[in-house]
Amino acid sequence: MDHVAIMRKSWGLIQKISTGEKKIESRWYKFRRAPWNQISSKDTIYFKDSGEQVTIKAKVLKVLQFSELTPPKVKKILKKYSQDDGISTKELPKYYRLFKNKKYCLLIYLKNPMKIKPFNIDKRGFGAMAAWISVENINSIKV
Repeated sequence: MDHVAIMRKSWGLIQKISTGEKKIESRWYKFRRAPWNQISSKDTIYFKDSGEQVTIKAKVLKVLQFSELTPPKVKKILKKYSQDDGISTKELPKYYRLFKNKKYCLLIYLKNPMKIKPFNIDKRGFGAMAAWISVENINSIKV
């Protein structure tokens, strides 16, 4: 499977992925949604900032899924994995506030991140607000 992860540009995470500072892509949800149970090792993730082109790709090394989260469990996950997720110690309180009421978390370990020739995707049919798209082959949505 191929996946497109759409990132918040203001968080500057694409740069952290390209340098290897961010080794994990985390997704936090109130309800189960893509890529829950849809992503596995050896899949490829293509990354783009919202409103921009796809510029980076990485292989999936492994995936951890957490459910039935509570604020203390969220705090524990953040403390354990934040450094590999590109979150500094001083940023932890900010991310805890953002995620403390989430019920599901995916931690996707990234392998071999690399810059690629930028391209656009066609998001039609996935929802205007989709932040994650899973397809059999990236070429099916490449523009």
